[in-house]
Order: sequence, then structure tokens, then C-alpha cells
Amino acid sequence: MPPDLVIIPCLSDNYSYLLHDPETGATAVVDVPDAAPVLAMLKGRGWSLSHILITHHHSDHIDGVAEVQKATGAVVIGAAADAHRLPPLTRTVIEGDVIDVGSLALSVVDVPGHTIGHIAFYCAAAEIAFTGDSLMAAGCGRLFEGTPAQMSESLAKLAALPEDTLICSGHEYTQSNIRFALSLEPDNPELILRSDSADKSRAKGVPTVPVPLYDELETNPFLRAHLPSLKTAVGMMNATPVAVFAEIRARKDRF
Repeated sequence: MPPDLVIIPCLSDNYSYLLHDPETGATAVVDVPDAAPVLAMLKGRGWSLSHILITHHHSDHIDGVAEVQKATGAVVIGAAADAHRLPPLTRTVIEGDVIDVGSLALSVVDVPGHTIGHIAFYCAAAEIAFTGDSLMAAGCGRLFEGTPAQMSESLAKLAALPEDTLICSGHEYTQSNIRFALSLEPDNPELILRSDSADKSRAKGVPTVPVPLYDELETNPFLRAHLPSLKTAVGMMNATPVAVFAEIRARKDRF
């Protein structure tokens, strides 16, 4: 049986995710911005939480962890590099480690940039990647701690996943990200279609995530910094992809 993926809106624009293995009943939550909606969804589904997975230390991703852990007894897993600024961890992980959620194996991917200790979780069997604030829908996280080179390398790792992978990111920033992307590539037909689709989804109150990776490869400027079209758009035809990425990120910060 395929796993169940549930999107939980939290706070004003955050998302938490439940990944449930129907074979074993194991259930993981990825990031807990707020305990109440997570606990309500678990109760409504009749699921018992076994794992709490944390992508990074920012408060809008961890503030509900302690309450959910107390209510469920779930193990708490986060990056070893960030253990000093995360809620108490049952297990610390580094890139390449595997977390077993029932019969589902999730690989840990080191994706610094937004923060130094940011990690993502990739489930090959389910073709799902939980990317937090690294790769986001039509964008990427602001570089609060890392460098353009670090984020560029992190995004390259995620871009190399199978194209059908569902990218589960941490915020509802899609419309603003698309508006910025259109400022760079106003004639990109896939981007125009995606903009229309996102607007219709949000008008209905429907999340714009998760997104197949192939959509990101066609429309996300931060995954396209190596392409001549993006280099031309920013007037940097002879620049390295990292330099182009840095310029795009700086423009987004001012957008």
C-alpha cells in the first residue's frame, strides 16, 4: 500500500506534513510550527505518531515540538550540527543516515544555506522529499546563515533527485515566488501556466504544495542559474552558476 501524505497548514503560512505507513501504522511529522493542528489531524485520522523530524532550528518550525512529543511519546530526530539549538533530540543524524518510519526509509540530505544545520528528508520508495526552507515552491529560502555557494550546492543535490519527486516545502510563498520568477522570465510558458494555477488554488484556499520536482526544474529560477536564458536575463552570460544564483537571490531579497 502506498504511504499517506497529509499537509497541515500552521500559523499564517507554514506547513507541517504527516507521512503515514499503512503497513505498520508508523507515522512521522516533519516540522511542528504549532502543536494544535498537528495533534488534531492525528486524532482525526486515528494515527499514533512515532517520529518527529526537524528540518532546521527556526522557531516557526519547532515551536510545537515539545508539546507534540509530550502528547505522543514520539522520538525526535534532527541534525547533529544543530542539536545545541533544537528541542531535546532522541537521535541526531548526518547526511547519509537513514530513518525507518515503519517500512519507509527516509534518507537524510545535508542542505545548508538557509541555516547552516538545515537538513532534508528523502523517501525514495514514496518519491517524496521534505525540504523545509531549502528548496521551496518556485523559490528557495533566504540565506540567513549560509553562503550562495552552499545553497547552490544544496539545491543541486535536490535537483538531482528523480523528476517525479514531490517537493514538500515549509511555507505558502508560491505566489510571491512566482511573481519574482516572472520578473526574470516573463515569457516562460510553464511559469505563466504555473502562476495561473497557483492563483486559482489559493483563491479556493488550496495549498500550492507539494510540487513535482519537474515543475521546479522548469520554473524555479534558483534551479536554473546555470541556463543561458537565466544568465541572459540578469546580464551575466559569462558568469558562473554560483555567481548568477547569488545575483538572483540578492534580487529576490529586494523584490
